[in-house]
Amino acid sequence: MSTAQPARTAAGTTAATGTGRAGAWQATHIFYAANPRPMLTQCVRPLVEELTADGLLDGYFFINYWLEGPHVRLRIKPASPGAEAEVRRRTEAAVDAFLAERPALYEVDSGFLNDFYNTLFDIEFPGAERGHFTDDQGRMRLRPNNSRSAEPYEPEYGKYGGPAGIELAEWHFRHSSDLVIDAFRTKNLHLRTVLLGTSAQLMMVMSAAFLPDRTELADYLDSYYEFWHKAFPGTGFIGSDEYDRNYAAMAPGLAARFARVRAAVAEPAGAGAGEGGTARLPGFLAGWAEHCAELRERAVELSRNGDLVFRSWDGERDEVVTDPAASLPLLLSPYMHMTNNRLHVTIRDEAYLAHVLGRALREPG
Repeated sequence: MSTAQPARTAAGTTAATGTGRAGAWQATHIFYAANPRPMLTQCVRPLVEELTADGLLDGYFFINYWLEGPHVRLRIKPASPGAEAEVRRRTEAAVDAFLAERPALYEVDSGFLNDFYNTLFDIEFPGAERGHFTDDQGRMRLRPNNSRSAEPYEPEYGKYGGPAGIELAEWHFRHSSDLVIDAFRTKNLHLRTVLLGTSAQLMMVMSAAFLPDRTELADYLDSYYEFWHKAFPGTGFIGSDEYDRNYAAMAPGLAARFARVRAAVAEPAGAGAGEGGTARLPGFLAGWAEHCAELRERAVELSRNGDLVFRSWDGERDEVVTDPAASLPLLLSPYMHMTNNRLHVTIRDEAYLAHVLGRALREPG
């Protein structure tokens, strides 16, 4: 989109968007202590559509986060440096209008959620870096509800494979963000059963696209669950025995459904549109499967070319990973987690779904 024609701004001047070089990413944190669904469908989506129509947008995505209070982190990339000021102006105007019309009424200053967020804070920020985010009582500082803040955009290069990996992740995140906002608009995701069912199906498709071998995939899903289980030591937040008890309620048909998804994803696409195994999947899953297949192909190419550089687990060094068998699981975990994050699926539910999906793969039949 960086080659779009110059766009007419609200002031009647022309934004120079046809330079061939995109502008810098802009990050806006929107502190909103309520379900983000209305914000995404009534504010973010119209804003993105307007910027796209006017040739001002090169990319965007969003994530949900909890630090300093629940908020949406909206990232927008203008089509050119000349479009940056106009994109910022429109973003702030759209967010302010939404917050004025539909403010969040809940305050996260006491009770369970405040304690929960402080537990997350203690786990993720145990050292000296926590000082910037604490109040005079040593607890996590809360930003004002129904407020916005322009923040630096800080890509996680070590997690996503360096600059080339970040570029791939940003491309993928836009697709994931579009998918989730469309799901919010068309599905009853406010119902827990629908939300978890949607999340489970998206996890099936993405994990099967990245790891087609059944045993490898089952081992991966088990390790994915174990990661979250170990991330919250002593809290009882991520269950084990109760997950197995709850599995019985989901077991009928789950293994068979996963098998059908894996078969559809594994079947090569035909020569024409809509051909191949993915055509047997429901519409939103078929598009997701095609995207995940392309995402995997791009990741494999970057890895084989030596373009993926990850930070070691101990944080001491950078590691070039040229074997796709090693790089694909490294990328799959944050990719899958961030889609669940956008859906507003809790880490507890995500861990549960990984557990039952892994078990479904190991069930006989």
